[in-house]
Amino acid sequence: MSIQVGNKVQGKVTGITNFGAFVELPEGKTGLVHISEVANSYVKDINEHLKVGDEVEVKILSEKDGKIALSIKKAIERPEGEASSFTKRPPQRQGRFDNRSKGNFKPTESFEDKMARFLKVSEENLSSLKRNTETKRGGRGGRRG
Repeated sequence: MSIQVGNKVQGKVTGITNFGAFVELPEGKTGLVHISEVANSYVKDINEHLKVGDEVEVKILSEKDGKIALSIKKAIERPEGEASSFTKRPPQRQGRFDNRSKGNFKPTESFEDKMARFLKVSEENLSSLKRNTETKRGGRGGRRG
């Protein structure tokens, strides 16, 4: 089988680095499997997955300027409908904003009610702040010279 983007070929691991593995392909060419293309899960140490001399099936991702990018995880056949752990959608977020995104949000109190509540709380906070400030100064008179 020739070296063409999209093909799956057998290769032999010839070298391992901290960023990936070099794989010798048919026709004597060499490509790189980046560490992110080794497995469907996070790979911290590539040596836990591959070693020099391993025979691996790889998918050719790209070839540019003589450099060949390969993937082991994309060469693995998956049953139809099964997604990799990276492409699975996260579960729908549950929380107090669920209804807003669906367009059927109904406010529980009117704007006027919210404004009245806000003004009341603001006045209470302001009077509490004034009381605390006056006691620190020593009473109503402020500073005396």
